Amino acid sequence: MMRILCFFVLTLTMSLPGTVQAQAVEEVPLSLDGLVAQALERNPEIKASEARWQVFVERARQAGTFEDPMLMLGIQNAMVRDPLAFDRDNMTSKVIGISQMVPFAGKRALARRSAELDAEVRRWSLEERKIQIEFMVKESWNQLYAVDRSLEIIEKNIMLLDDLAHLTETLYGVGDALQQDVLRVQLERSKMEDMRIRLRQQRRSLAARLNVLAFRPAAEPIPTIPEVSLVPVTIDPAQLEELAYQHRPLLRGLQSEQEKSRVMRDLALRDNYPDFTLSLEYMQREPTTMGSEGYDMYSAGVSFNLPVQRQRRQAMVAEADSERRMAEQEIEMFRNDLRFDIADALARLERNRRMADLYQGGIIPQAEGTLDASLAAYRVGRAEFMNVLESQMTLFNYERDYFEAVAEHQMVRAQLEALVGTQLR
Repeated sequence: MMRILCFFVLTLTMSLPGTVQAQAVEEVPLSLDGLVAQALERNPEIKASEARWQVFVERARQAGTFEDPMLMLGIQNAMVRDPLAFDRDNMTSKVIGISQMVPFAGKRALARRSAELDAEVRRWSLEERKIQIEFMVKESWNQLYAVDRSLEIIEKNIMLLDDLAHLTETLYGVGDALQQDVLRVQLERSKMEDMRIRLRQQRRSLAARLNVLAFRPAAEPIPTIPEVSLVPVTIDPAQLEELAYQHRPLLRGLQSEQEKSRVMRDLALRDNYPDFTLSLEYMQREPTTMGSEGYDMYSAGVSFNLPVQRQRRQAMVAEADSERRMAEQEIEMFRNDLRFDIADALARLERNRRMADLYQGGIIPQAEGTLDASLAAYRVGRAEFMNVLESQMTLFNYERDYFEAVAEHQMVRAQLEALVGTQLR
């Protein structure tokens, strides 16, 4: 019995470090960067895009290769009345031949390059989708930040309303307050409860969206989002445009489309030249009963198509030219939209940063001072109850506006990073 007890204690002791370590791993706080990394690694849409890209990579490996050679086996000039007699006539022979189709010089390389560019387009499409998924994660994270801060403000205001209700009921009991004041503060508290219910539902929806983007269970808990600090963007619009030209996958994809159209035009022009089929045959003959030696023979030849259907080939060239013009205009449209989007994002960033600074450094402290003064005056009967309640609700709205400005600033910053295709440090 003692041995069994000692073994149990030893086993439990040895298992404790692993258990503690596992709990430590599970308790690692969830961060925005961690969620982004999980989304980029696990999201099924990204995995589907990767598989689609691999499809085109494998197609590129097939493009530009030779067709399989053709093997021919036959009997030539056999007699119908004795089909298996190969020594009755000196013209009868057993034939084996091989042929190979060879495209005109340059066609295979152009076909391979076209397929490789098609795969490049899919790769840049994959990278663009990763940027979009990352932006969606950051957007939901910052929306959740605003909801969490609003819930904290509501909790604080409910406590203040409870204190105010207690004070109003006390003053009402001694005849220094009206019954409508008591009812009004109760009404405001009920409104806060209604807002808290709505925000909690909104938080569950945003948390589920974050989890789904990271391919986690939708009900997986998301902890309260920590505070963020506003970092101004000091890069000017011209530099941001240059960053986008260097890093934005969408532009790279459009440029690949443009190059592919040029390759397709060259390939269409090469189609005006024929493709060749080279063939070689060996004919084995038997000595005949009539004294013929039955010498073996061979034949070699080349055949090629006659590219006389000019109308079809001219249409192929015109199609490639149209695709090139379309790609060029799409690139110009991208650049034009990029200029506006960058200018608009910078303007909204500046507005939200200024608003946040104004709320934090001026409006909210002033509103807090107004509330404290109104409450102090109300306690001694020198202020109306509505002044106190209005001051408290004004402070509540200003605090919510501040955190919404902070969240909006962070979302616009994430949008700007998605526009240029890289992180802004």
